[in-house]
Amino acid sequence: MTTPNAASLDRDEVARFDALADRWWDPDGPMKPLHRFNPARVAIFRDAAAARFGRDPSAMRPLAGLTLLDVGCGAGVLAEPLARLGAEVTGIDPAADLIPVARVHAEDAGLDIAYRVAAAEQLLAEGASFDVVVASEVVEHVNDAPGFIATLSGLVRPGGLVLLSTINRTWLAHALVIVGAEYVLRWLPRGTHDYDRFVTPAELAAAARAAGLEPEAPKGIRYDPLKDRWRTSGDVSVNYALAAGRPGAVGGA
Repeated sequence: MTTPNAASLDRDEVARFDALADRWWDPDGPMKPLHRFNPARVAIFRDAAAARFGRDPSAMRPLAGLTLLDVGCGAGVLAEPLARLGAEVTGIDPAADLIPVARVHAEDAGLDIAYRVAAAEQLLAEGASFDVVVASEVVEHVNDAPGFIATLSGLVRPGGLVLLSTINRTWLAHALVIVGAEYVLRWLPRGTHDYDRFVTPAELAAAARAAGLEPEAPKGIRYDPLKDRWRTSGDVSVNYALAAGRPGAVGGA
């Protein structure tokens, strides 16, 4: 299967993640930080979508009735909990080896998630649209971040929501994410991140506004070493999330 062509894609990045397919769901494997990070980002995304669409975030399935696209879904670590929250999830990733892993894992979990090998630009060309579009830990791996955000904006319906999480371009992020996580603690394979591709909250908000979206204040996601877990925080100096709504009547009811 060939890798989809899209201006935002970096084929070296796609190949790097493709190589991790067999161990993507291993909680103690090379994607361990992603598994530990997941509950915090799911909570932020759930709360943002619930607020946008007038839902109770404490409900069992607060995203029921919403169509959601997970761009750069990998093997489904984020897509699965979002589906359990009630969303009708489509997951896309250009890494062809990851999608079969995602399909099998979702089937074993009893979840109906539509996975396909594709880039966001392909779905935009097909005229697809969703209530919610998520791109988590993806922006820092694309060639053209503003162009990528514009594509995401085109995929979300009027009144809908784009949800992003990424890494700030600060000295602290370089120290913790690249030096610490990749070279000292070896939580991630070396070369996973490129500091020059990290995006500041101001840059991400500006790209969202240029794409016709209305960004909200960013929310930090920080590792708590005392409790050995990730939590939401007001500190956006390393990891952060950003919600950006598309103007229009809010639907998804």
